[in-house]
Amino acid sequence: MIRFLLGVATNLVLAALALLIADWLLADVTLQLGGFLVAVAIFTLAQSILGPFVFNMARKYASALLGGVGLVSTFLALWVATLFSGGIQISGTGWVLAPLIVWIITALGGWIILGIFVERYLKKREKTKLVRQATKHR
Repeated sequence: MIRFLLGVATNLVLAALALLIADWLLADVTLQLGGFLVAVAIFTLAQSILGPFVFNMARKYASALLGGVGLVSTFLALWVATLFSGGIQISGTGWVLAPLIVWIITALGGWIILGIFVERYLKKREKTKLVRQATKHR
């Protein structure tokens, strides 16, 4: 359960960071403060639902596209997030560059944060739990 909650928190933080960076770098991406948190939540939810769906569709119908699953699901999640007014708006070349920027940041960030820091935390926690159990039985 803790792994799941840490994963959700990590995804929310990385999505917020990625959207802020895309807004900062691209003139065709606009974030509005009032709907920013809603846009982040919608993007994260859409990404978590669409990722496995796109993967399964690509595996079933177009296995050559499996490498681009993350990029496609990021594009679709951004599109879903733009459907809710007051959060994020994307136009022009932003539709090409924003998914790429957001995908790179969330993929690398997830790999680094979940792969390194969270794993270390969980291993340390497990070790502490084993030590406590060993001292109880003495």
